[in-house]
Amino acid sequence: MKKLSVILLMLSLCLPPLALAGQKKNPLEAWKPKFDPSGAKYTYLLSTVAHPVIEGAAVGYRIRDKVWEKSGGQLYVDFRPLGQMGGEKDVISKLKMGAIQGMLSSSVAAANISDVLGVVNLPFVIDTFDKLDSFRATPEIWEPFANGAQKQGILVADFTGYGPYGWATTSPVANLKDAKSTNFRIAQAPVNTDVYKEWKLKFTVMPWPDVPQALQTGVISGLDHTAIVCNISKKFTIAKYFTELNYTQGLYVHLINRRWLKKLPKDLQEVLISVIEEESAKTRKLTRKQYEEEVANAKESGVTFLKLSDEDTAELKKGTEQVLDKWGKKIGPDYLKAVQDNLKS
Repeated sequence: MKKLSVILLMLSLCLPPLALAGQKKNPLEAWKPKFDPSGAKYTYLLSTVAHPVIEGAAVGYRIRDKVWEKSGGQLYVDFRPLGQMGGEKDVISKLKMGAIQGMLSSSVAAANISDVLGVVNLPFVIDTFDKLDSFRATPEIWEPFANGAQKQGILVADFTGYGPYGWATTSPVANLKDAKSTNFRIAQAPVNTDVYKEWKLKFTVMPWPDVPQALQTGVISGLDHTAIVCNISKKFTIAKYFTELNYTQGLYVHLINRRWLKKLPKDLQEVLISVIEEESAKTRKLTRKQYEEEVANAKESGVTFLKLSDEDTAELKKGTEQVLDKWGKKIGPDYLKAVQDNLKS
């Protein structure tokens, strides 16, 4: 009996820590709604693979709260970040079928839906924050993009962003000679593949979840992405150098299933679209600020920022002429020319 009492006492002391160890902290706890959505008549399921610490993704929560307020609690935006609904290719399929009603798709993935959506990924076309704002504010070039996936049953409502693209690398890339000895991870997107082939750089197409281990093991030595994402996702703990190419802007394109939207009462359609547009515009300004903050934070933590020479940049631009010609035929040469003409600096 004494032995049994000792065993029971030990178990009572050990069980609480073990139970606590099994409880994982909810990373989205801070973003829970301050209202009870159970009484909503309609639900808009909105997915993204991004983390809401990125302003361009956090817009989903701001849309959620504002739509709830303006709809009088009739429409609930059930925002699911961090890939809760699956990877982007899977979610795009679900979006087309209507299993998911909305998606904040990365711009590189959006090009898989429609060639027209690939225009925002083309190198040195929409490559600055100012050009991005002009693109959105000019109906002549915005509307063809917004309607570019209509045949697939998808409407482009708006977009936010995650900053300009560059190279995060494990060794410094200060020129094209350095770049040619680097193996870059690029996204699973047709535009990116064409660009790197024309640049004659070594690359590996790789899903985002595989990147950390690939960097650690040396499978890749460079990462084609933005400073915002690389700093927030801790990629700079391994890749301590960032070459500021600024050849394109990373976007979260807000896609909506058209069939579902049309079934929504007219007044709620207007509420949803107007809120998406208002909050997306505000978020684009926040993204500029976040970019400056994350670059400053990265530099402070020891990341070295580099830029290519004018000559090397000119060589990259020349190397993309074939890409622009190829994709111009896909998205429409007149449309691409209109975008380029309107955004000339």
